[in-house]
Amino acid sequence: MTASMRPFHPSDLPGMYRVCLQTGAAGQDATSLYRDPDLLGHVYCGPYPVADPDLSLVVVDAQGVAGYVVATADTAAFDAWCERTWWPTLRARLALRDDPGDGTEDHVLVERIHHPDPTPAPPDAPAHLHIDLLPRLQGQGWGRQLIEGLAGRLRDRGVPGVHLGVDARNTRAIAFYEHLGFRRDTTYPWGHRLTLPLA
Repeated sequence: MTASMRPFHPSDLPGMYRVCLQTGAAGQDATSLYRDPDLLGHVYCGPYPVADPDLSLVVVDAQGVAGYVVATADTAAFDAWCERTWWPTLRARLALRDDPGDGTEDHVLVERIHHPDPTPAPPDAPAHLHIDLLPRLQGQGWGRQLIEGLAGRLRDRGVPGVHLGVDARNTRAIAFYEHLGFRRDTTYPWGHRLTLPLA
């Protein structure tokens, strides 16, 4: 089976969570950083297709889901939806915890689940996205196809622009996004916010 891109189906979610984990350390495998392998997916993947499945696309091959893009058209509305709908169930399951001092990062994401600190979207890029692609399909044009597929759906809704955050260590991803037309908007201690005009 050759790889193909298609719309999200609910059965894709476990595979998307695996991709999220296997690319979650500045583009590298984050499996060793988390005792709970679902935490990264709970924060950076899962709520998007639940809130707005039409803005999620996946790339699949013979081994299953190998990449995805998830997004929201309205960051402020999405943050409010998460506060009403997504975070409460996770907060009930996941108690706050101290840093165990063993190099794992579960406590960081659990803190984020209990006390999210959303950053307001730039006015000209109210949408935001997360995209992940396993190494076996990188460099084959799938990242571009995912971004372009999503951009078309956002344009159909009249969204003027989309933004994303990228770890400063992930220089390969930054170069890829800038090649697609993203511009650096803001720099933070953890990395950069990039924006892509859609109008």
